[in-house]
Amino acid sequence: MTPEATLTKKDLKSDQEVRWCPGCGDYAILNCVQGVVAKLGIPRENVMFVSGIGCSSRFPYYMNTYGFHTIHGRAPSFASGIKIANPDLSVWIVTGDGDALSIGGNHLIHILRRNFDVNILLFNNEIYGLTKGQYSPTSKRGAVTKASPYGSLDNPFNPISLALGAGATFVARTIDSDQKHMARVLEAAAAHKGTSFVEVYQNCVIFNDGAFDDVADKKVRSDRTVDLVPGEPIVYGKERDKGLRIEGFGVEACAASDASVWNAGIPSPAPAMLFASIERGGELPDPIGIFRSVDAPCYEDDLHAQMAAVTEKKGPGKLEDLIYAGDTWEVK
Repeated sequence: MTPEATLTKKDLKSDQEVRWCPGCGDYAILNCVQGVVAKLGIPRENVMFVSGIGCSSRFPYYMNTYGFHTIHGRAPSFASGIKIANPDLSVWIVTGDGDALSIGGNHLIHILRRNFDVNILLFNNEIYGLTKGQYSPTSKRGAVTKASPYGSLDNPFNPISLALGAGATFVARTIDSDQKHMARVLEAAAAHKGTSFVEVYQNCVIFNDGAFDDVADKKVRSDRTVDLVPGEPIVYGKERDKGLRIEGFGVEACAASDASVWNAGIPSPAPAMLFASIERGGELPDPIGIFRSVDAPCYEDDLHAQMAAVTEKKGPGKLEDLIYAGDTWEVK
């Protein structure tokens, strides 16, 4: 873009009335995303937001860009096709813990392993909000909801561990109430070449209010979260005097002076897995920030290179020849 065409956050706000429940964490995420996208220097017509079904999936209506509100759990499939058809687009997938990890679980893991150059924002409120409060794939075991009046018996998914296990090349976590941290994480995700996966702790004020207060509340956040910043020591606390270090096959608390320096760029996801496995609410602080950021070929780039190579060898071909190629049969 030319300097005269530089976007502002206001330029990214659509003319649609934002209709989430008052106090919903989605408002904060929308505000942050609009600010981050404005800074990217990409014309609005080259930005696409794709969503599935759920509260989070209203997102494309509120972005003054192209958008596609698709079907339940299938946003990754639509986004894959969009990226193949036009690799130059900046494509963002907005989804929730139910949309992405239940009906859309298979679609999510495959876009992660294929490494399309798209950005996935998973709003995790540990509940089904749009359909009025059933337990979701990330709800805690024992959660009492409308669909589990005696407590859920399911063991919840850990979105970060799932993304790492699927081979995602960029994996991060942030919090809806921490705008500065969220902006920094989203800027890093947008700059990453490949699939970026960002879990956002998002508060549902109606059906699961305060689910993340034990780590997200400003009064406790500095002591109950630790920010994984590539190239920096893993330290936390109001005085920045506490640290974490990798010891063998685990993570242990230590003084800040003995903290490990975080490396998100090593090929193995093992260290990231160690931090992803830290249970929220336990003795150790909850990790946020960038768990993994590595380089790998992007699917759409490889596909177009393959198509060019075959076309050079065999010619452009004709659709008619393809239709009538191989075995044919008659139906009488």
